[in-house]
Amino acid sequence: MTGVGLLGTAIIGTAPSAAAADVQSKQWYLKAMHAEEIWKTATGKGIKVAVIDTGVNPSTASLKGQVEKGRDLTGVAGEATDDYEGHGTTMAELIAGRGRGGLRGLAPDAKIIPFRVVERGFEEDRKANGWSIRDAIRAAADSDADIINLSSGLDVPVLEDEAAVEYALSKGKLFFAAAGNNAKKGNKPNYPASYPAAVSVAAMGPDGEVADYSQHGEFVDLAAPGDSIPSWCDTTFTRYCDGDGGTSAASALASASAALIWSAHPDWTANQVLRVMLESAGRGEGWKKGTVSNYLGHGIVRPGAHINRGIGKPGDPDINPLTNKKTGPGAVEEQKQSPPEDSASPSSKAPEGKPGAEAAVAGSNEKAEGVSLGIILGGVAAAAALAGGALFVLRRRRGA
Repeated sequence: MTGVGLLGTAIIGTAPSAAAADVQSKQWYLKAMHAEEIWKTATGKGIKVAVIDTGVNPSTASLKGQVEKGRDLTGVAGEATDDYEGHGTTMAELIAGRGRGGLRGLAPDAKIIPFRVVERGFEEDRKANGWSIRDAIRAAADSDADIINLSSGLDVPVLEDEAAVEYALSKGKLFFAAAGNNAKKGNKPNYPASYPAAVSVAAMGPDGEVADYSQHGEFVDLAAPGDSIPSWCDTTFTRYCDGDGGTSAASALASASAALIWSAHPDWTANQVLRVMLESAGRGEGWKKGTVSNYLGHGIVRPGAHINRGIGKPGDPDINPLTNKKTGPGAVEEQKQSPPEDSASPSSKAPEGKPGAEAAVAGSNEKAEGVSLGIILGGVAAAAALAGGALFVLRRRRGA
């Protein structure tokens, strides 16, 4: 355990430039992913990401000029820019922060559209909107956002929420959700991450292994950095704290990765961006072709593998690579006119046997075979992991 403790304060009362240097030095994945090389070609410019969360504060030094007008769906007086916990602002900075006095986003030229919903930390009020998640997903689907990020979930499915995710795909959006941080407490499927149409993202750390708290199962589609990532401590927005961003941060970084690829290919559809992400994902030697890991899904996101090296082909613009169904504008109408498909239709979510490079749960006896940070993220040594792993249980469990 390091001296900072489980959630020790990382930055207190330092000058903005010093604070930025300090917090950015802990964003180990930027160097590991060769972000500087990626930014020579793609920065997320022209792409908008809807952040469905606790709100987004547009006044932090890193987010000034990055946040567009959003919506408050809580049902209680407030604005989408009133972050009542700090979580949503952290997610926004991880995606599109400019790094001026704070976190540097992986897609620094992307724009954020905030949608504030009822989460942990929201004041109890009988007038609060119990359907805020569903309403936010639909509102984001109707907005000019290209990507939707949702870093929370429930351990029970909600038909209305699933229908909203399907609606988002019908509008041509790419939907990412946190796989959940409850692996050590039942490991129940997390929703909306477990809906077939959602891209479920697990968390991994600087050691290249899946975090022991990261939920796993056939629903996992991708993994992204989540361990040892700083976040805003509270709503004063005066300091960052050390700890684990969890699958919340992993989902945000997967969304940012998608923004990078999409900005490099603005004429692509959501299906093509996702297909390239799956095909270019990091997998260790010995991972049997055609198999999917219950811990890493198709692998660890590597936007640079495509942007810098051309790995991954866009394929059919109209077919979702996870469901093998047509999605995008007009898909709903076409499906209504077609006979129902066999419920056993093939899906790339179904693993074809256990992969030889199945990821390890950190601290367990199952070690990944051939999976290393160098192979997966690009050969750069990462900093030592900080202490962390806080796990919060909420009305809607946070992905961080």
